[in-house]
Amino acid sequence: MNRRTLLRLGGATLATLGLGTLAAGVAIQPRRIYRRPARADDATLPEHLPGGAGKRVVVVGGGLAGLTAAITLAERGFSVTLFEQASHLGGKVGGWTVRALGEEFPIEHGFHGFFAQYYNLREVLADAGALGDLAPSAGYPVIFGDRPAERFGTTTSIFPLNLLSVITQSETLRFADFTEPSEGLLDLMRFDPAVTFDQFDGVDFATFARERRIPTSMVDTVLRPFGDTTLNRIERLSAAEALRFFHFYFMGNPEGLAFDYTRRDSMAAIVDPLAARLRALGGTIRTSTPVRRVDAEGKRVVGVTVEGGGAPRDIELQTIATVPVADVPATGWAEVRDDAGMPIFVSRSVEPSTALNGFTALDGQCTHKGCPVGRDAATGGFRCPCHGGTFSATGAVTGGPPPRALKTLTAVEGDGVVTIARSVERQEEQIPADWCVVACEVRGLKKLMAASQYVGSAALAVQVAALGESDPYVVLRVWLDKPVRADRSAFATTSRFKYVDSIAVYSHYQEPFVAWAARTGGAVVELHAYAIAPEEMAALDVIQAAMCTEMTRIYPELAGATILHHEVQLQDDFSRFAPGDWTMRPTTVTSIPNLLLAGDHVKLDVVAHLMEAACVSGRLAANAILSAEGLREVRIPTVDPKGPLA
Repeated sequence: MNRRTLLRLGGATLATLGLGTLAAGVAIQPRRIYRRPARADDATLPEHLPGGAGKRVVVVGGGLAGLTAAITLAERGFSVTLFEQASHLGGKVGGWTVRALGEEFPIEHGFHGFFAQYYNLREVLADAGALGDLAPSAGYPVIFGDRPAERFGTTTSIFPLNLLSVITQSETLRFADFTEPSEGLLDLMRFDPAVTFDQFDGVDFATFARERRIPTSMVDTVLRPFGDTTLNRIERLSAAEALRFFHFYFMGNPEGLAFDYTRRDSMAAIVDPLAARLRALGGTIRTSTPVRRVDAEGKRVVGVTVEGGGAPRDIELQTIATVPVADVPATGWAEVRDDAGMPIFVSRSVEPSTALNGFTALDGQCTHKGCPVGRDAATGGFRCPCHGGTFSATGAVTGGPPPRALKTLTAVEGDGVVTIARSVERQEEQIPADWCVVACEVRGLKKLMAASQYVGSAALAVQVAALGESDPYVVLRVWLDKPVRADRSAFATTSRFKYVDSIAVYSHYQEPFVAWAARTGGAVVELHAYAIAPEEMAALDVIQAAMCTEMTRIYPELAGATILHHEVQLQDDFSRFAPGDWTMRPTTVTSIPNLLLAGDHVKLDVVAHLMEAACVSGRLAANAILSAEGLREVRIPTVDPKGPLA
């Protein structure tokens, strides 16, 4: 072989190796894919029901999951009725109006970031014409309680440069931290649902990070601050769920870390356009209408029973609590609990003619979503800590989302005891259905399925009973008489603070708060405390005061600011993702052929989280119905289900 031939062969070999390396590099890059339909002949199937088919679908729950399922099916010709027990739609994305400082302001459950890989949510919003209110963020900082802030959100999505860029951009992370082998970091890169959950669902993420030798600097700087946004503390978060979370938002995400936020409140920007879209398609929406049970005959759902409408049932009084007369103060209220643990408030009526035997009793369930209310020492009335509803000392609505006053119960004195009874008179209406999609949050799903005797399915009973909720979280919004610096990001994650896990400056990006701040020289800031540990739980006013103190450490320019108004929520309704939960988590398709489940608590066969998980579950539920009816499924885009090194 002569020299020229050898050189040519060597060049060809190097070129081949280079192309092979390039091909391998391309093959492992994060990318968007589409979930495979259930039927092999899906592409040949019709998209719409034939005229006059008259297939009726009932959707229970008006959050993103329920709205997505309802819209998808209405687009395909189904007759859809959506029921929501609250007075407004949206679920965790919903909101309401409060009166503050002589004005009306919208308020919601907390800040929402719309990431670029929320493919399904963005498609649904685009169809509803709702993308115009989304504005891009320019990255976002992590603000630490004990060292300078660091900025994320602008890193590349090219693997492995995405991981290297996090290290190079960080003032805290050093390449020296990663010289020791870390199985945990490799596990982040080789996520595979079929393997990862078998290996790591039984351990919490904090233990996993320690035992798999993930550098402490990586945990403190990146994994804990962002892992806490699952609203599950990493000490109680399944390691497999955490790996899935980081795969979706980082390792498997081809779009980068930046997100959008809404220029208007979530109701105006997101929920109202989706509701308008459903109505335009012929769908029916009934709010303030709780579904009491799902009705079944044999192994099929035949409809649901809802409160309101129809003929009243027999009227009877049901005793729910008693309290000794001596325990009812001369002024004020005594608090007792019914069999379900809900509060009841009893007082001696100042006007005996208006109360039976001189006593008054109020049902302590908020008329918004049934949350327990408590006494409000500042006003002498009552307050719902979950969503900020307020009531007067007589139970009348004075603010927030509740649509009605607290219900008056029957209170009768006899033999030194006040007996409290609730009237069980109710109006019920049976709604027939060919299909039923239950898209409640965990608590609502459990209550509905128990009342429905789990539709006769022992398997469903076990799965629903195994679901849980994460630790309580607090959302505090304050109106201040001092501004936040103009160069502050609209949103920041925090770390090393006792309560505050993130902070959003609403007066920097959302109306009407931008206009209010410009007019008054103040600011509107929202603080979030994710998943408060039991040992850190305290009275709400104590937590609120501590969060405000931490706010001035995060943004020192707010030191000395006066809080002109505040709205605070204490909620405990977010889905739990604890070790071991995955195995028992129900899927969209249930053992009842025409009963589907949707929500962020449902086990998905694609990778998605938070709002996108809710939206995907709604599409999966709709697709199960479409496939069963011989119709083409809606394409479901998602990130690659496996990590680059899987």
